[in-house]
Amino acid sequence: MSITIKTEADVQGMRIAGRLASEVLDMLTAHVRPGVSTDELDRLAHEHIVRVQGAVPAPLNYAPPGYTPYPKSICTSINHQVCHGIPNERALKSGDIVNIDVTVIKDGWHGDTSRMFIVGEGSIAARRLCQLTYEAMWHGIAKVRPGIRLGDIGHTIQTFTERQGYSVVREFCGHGIGRKFHEEPQVLHYGHPGTLEPLVPGMVFTIEPMVNAGRREIKELGDGWTIVTKDRSLSAQWEHTVLVTEDGYEVLTVSAGTPAPPQLAPG
Repeated sequence: MSITIKTEADVQGMRIAGRLASEVLDMLTAHVRPGVSTDELDRLAHEHIVRVQGAVPAPLNYAPPGYTPYPKSICTSINHQVCHGIPNERALKSGDIVNIDVTVIKDGWHGDTSRMFIVGEGSIAARRLCQLTYEAMWHGIAKVRPGIRLGDIGHTIQTFTERQGYSVVREFCGHGIGRKFHEEPQVLHYGHPGTLEPLVPGMVFTIEPMVNAGRREIKELGDGWTIVTKDRSLSAQWEHTVLVTEDGYEVLTVSAGTPAPPQLAPG
């Protein structure tokens, strides 16, 4: 495994890219309401990234091996969609939950983050899923420091999530990030403590658990991108990009509108 360790200059570039990605979500927040289409959200995001930020939307035409090029600038995953939902003309309605995933490239550096949005009045079950998924991500982030192993992060997220009666998607994971959209290491959101790679200062990766209200099994739709829960249960996801520092961590995807870290109860 070849993990790229970032220099202080690299990290400064990633702070800027991370802030810009988060600011796209800040900008979109007022527009996520009943009646708006995810196509419109994509258009707004694209215009902001390109014209205001002078950056590049990383998902647009992204095509890893075996995939057709992704056709939009953001991912919008609604209700039982787990990840990689493609924006379209469907209008959001009150009660929907939607994950908006933004990755920008600025001066060659990638910033990657996502948030959950509840459209109008969400159900108690939907609100609980979104909140506890946010807490699951932060339980993982709070573990980050030199010397722990990636398996410690995954174990912490899995244990917290399953104690709430939810399940963790295993086919998708967090990832290293920097000059490339996806780098080593893979950051699993499940696993065993004391396993996998040890963390060292200068590592940068995403933590982005996908949590299902029902079973963890998923399937891919015919568009080749959108992933949904097999049992059509609701799914939620949050994502931050995290730097391993000398004595802990720094979240790089922060902006004025970033939700505050939760008060974490013991997992």
